[in-house]
Amino acid sequence: MAAGTPSQGSITWSAQDQTARLLISNPGHLNAISVAMWRELCACFSEIAARSDLRVAVISGAAGAFAAGADIAEFQQARMSRDQVRSYHEDIIAPALTAIAHCPLPVVAAIDGACVGGGLEIACACDMRIATERSRFGVPINRLGFAMAPAEAAALVALVGGPVALELLLEGRVLDAEEAYDKGLVNRVVPQSLFHDQVETVVDHICAGAPAAARRNKWLIRHLMGLAQAEGLSPMQREASWDFADSQDYRRGVESFLNKTSPDFQDD
Repeated sequence: MAAGTPSQGSITWSAQDQTARLLISNPGHLNAISVAMWRELCACFSEIAARSDLRVAVISGAAGAFAAGADIAEFQQARMSRDQVRSYHEDIIAPALTAIAHCPLPVVAAIDGACVGGGLEIACACDMRIATERSRFGVPINRLGFAMAPAEAAALVALVGGPVALELLLEGRVLDAEEAYDKGLVNRVVPQSLFHDQVETVVDHICAGAPAAARRNKWLIRHLMGLAQAEGLSPMQREASWDFADSQDYRRGVESFLNKTSPDFQDD
């Protein structure tokens, strides 16, 4: 997560042979994801899903990071009131993650460096995750005084299960690559020197298989896992997910992060 002046990042994609290559880029901010970037991510996957000549998509980050969460600098303008928080998660983040999860192509997250907060949520929405040894993973939102949104939490639980999801959310620890692998967050961890070759090997393996079978396997496994589904919540329970946005602790957490101080949470 990044603080300071709102940044000017981008998410772009290009087609190379049978592969869609997406790049998260926000120089100087560890690829923190702005509102505009979430919308770009959704648009990119909508375009990719419409292409019949592609067999796989790979999403990676620029300059030694995958994505260090949301752009905290936007909080005070876009994520302070209850309505803003609800809209941010349901109207901005959810469509982007759903576009990844529902993309008919297999999607591979190529992770090198920080994969935190919203970055981890993007990785969870992908079908495979390949990471370097220097990668780091976590959702340290407890320090900001807010809870994970229902659909985002459902995707995390579908990937690693409830106990690991609770460990990440309650402790707010950032895991190294080895521990992330042990807990099921990533499929494999490789030395940085072998990272490119390993990602390309995965791409080659996917492209060598039958495209229709790959699409059907993705659809089937997603449905069996119930990934990115939060339908078990009643409307009242879903609305209660945003109660934290009315608390003073939420404001203390955001202000402390922006000011680089330790929050004094008081449960009010």
